[in-house]
Amino acid sequence: MIRRGTLDVVSSDHCGFSMGGDHGKASAGRDASFDAIPNGIPGLAARLPILFSEGVSKGRITLDDFVRLSATNPARLMGLAPRKGMIAIGADADLALWDPKKKVTITNRLMQHAIDYTPYEGMEVTGWPVATVRRGAVVMRDGVVQAEPGTGQSCRAAPMRWRPRAACWPTASTRRRRRRRADAGTGQRVGR
Repeated sequence: MIRRGTLDVVSSDHCGFSMGGDHGKASAGRDASFDAIPNGIPGLAARLPILFSEGVSKGRITLDDFVRLSATNPARLMGLAPRKGMIAIGADADLALWDPKKKVTITNRLMQHAIDYTPYEGMEVTGWPVATVRRGAVVMRDGVVQAEPGTGQSCRAAPMRWRPRAACWPTASTRRRRRRRADAGTGQRVGR
């Protein structure tokens, strides 16, 4: 789907709930109805290493595809380009530096989140971020956060000028126009 251009962005809703605790996934019991279990899984920290390992490292996507799916297109979609999502004069100089050969076994401890499990426990990935640069300053190096708490900034999104193809469904007026054309012409509908 990525090579065909069907997917424009790889992201995560990162809806992490622990298994234990009053509001955890197991709070309604092991045999609970699906609608009584908090949905979602933790995945934010593992998403890009898995995409890199399964995609770039295994030759399924190019490094350019990885950057497009994880940085350039999300920045455009959220109205943050050209400030975010690219290396260019005037951009914020936000970079993730990867060791493409580094092999890492994912563990919950490595994820550095407040959730008591990761569904990717024990998965080995090839390629791992070794440093993160935010606005030109190193904020993570070898898994250790270097930034002071509270130094991040909220980014105000601009109006969206770009939409992924998947979000561009025919409007009601387009569907009506296609029906009229089909009825007036050969009787065959054109398009979706």
